[in-house]
Amino acid sequence: MKNKTLYFLMLIFGFTTVISCNSDDDDDNTKNLILDISGLEDLGSDFIYENWIIIDGQPVSAGTFSVNSSGELSKTSFSLNASQLASATAYVLTIEPNPDTDTAPSSVHILAGSFTSGSTSTTVSTNHDSALKTDFTEATGNYILATPTDGSNTNEKSGVWWLDNSSAPTLSAGLTLPTLPDGWKYEGWAVIGTTAVSTGKFTLAAGVDDSNTFSGTGSGPAYPGEDFLMSAPSGLTFPTDLSGQKVVISVEPDPDNSPNPFLLKPLVATVPADAMDHSLLSMTNNASTSNPSGSVTR
Repeated sequence: MKNKTLYFLMLIFGFTTVISCNSDDDDDNTKNLILDISGLEDLGSDFIYENWIIIDGQPVSAGTFSVNSSGELSKTSFSLNASQLASATAYVLTIEPNPDTDTAPSSVHILAGSFTSGSTSTTVSTNHDSALKTDFTEATGNYILATPTDGSNTNEKSGVWWLDNSSAPTLSAGLTLPTLPDGWKYEGWAVIGTTAVSTGKFTLAAGVDDSNTFSGTGSGPAYPGEDFLMSAPSGLTFPTDLSGQKVVISVEPDPDNSPNPFLLKPLVATVPADAMDHSLLSMTNNASTSNPSGSVTR
């Protein structure tokens, strides 16, 4: 998760060293950094959220916190050196390994905001240049049901592929997605009943993903997707019928904190109960619902 090179630091934050926030400076005068952030989720025991303030282009750790299953932050007020806090030009929230032996920020930046001169607070979002650089509101998606990796035509509703076949035999990408910065990947999902089954991770809408765990022995198209034909997870039986089930495109931290979908789910769809295989189906943009947001006050 860490990239400690000078190049990374210059690229992500435009700084070359990491400094600590020491309350011994400035006669121990302190002031609280206060978070009012919603939409975050429990990262589990192996990862934790970390606050950073940016001073003269350099990151200063402003403390860590966790989030419980109800989305409540374990801590929302962080005592920092008052002079340093007043000098901060930006706030960044990262996801870090727990425990974390590296004093530099990880590449997984989820929220950020800028402090303007004289301001006491800033709105934080995924859209900031020091976070994901997008809010995903322009993302679009189309998919088909098909099982191209086997020779049978009897189970075509047991696979989902994010491609556009409206000009068949020519195929094109079914997803329109912003380019992700380092530390993030897209992942496709089929939620079958209550079980989320990954179709694989990817960074490009036109290209294969990193998994064919459940597919047959034949070749699939060069787009994200999966046939659910074999090696079904516990509680499921493959082949299946995805009619009435959900399909999701999520944005995942890299490395990933969980085998389940992350909180960022910009595209979702319920497969129509009367869906026909090989017919182009559309997804709904869910970014405004799934994006975390809030403000930070100094």
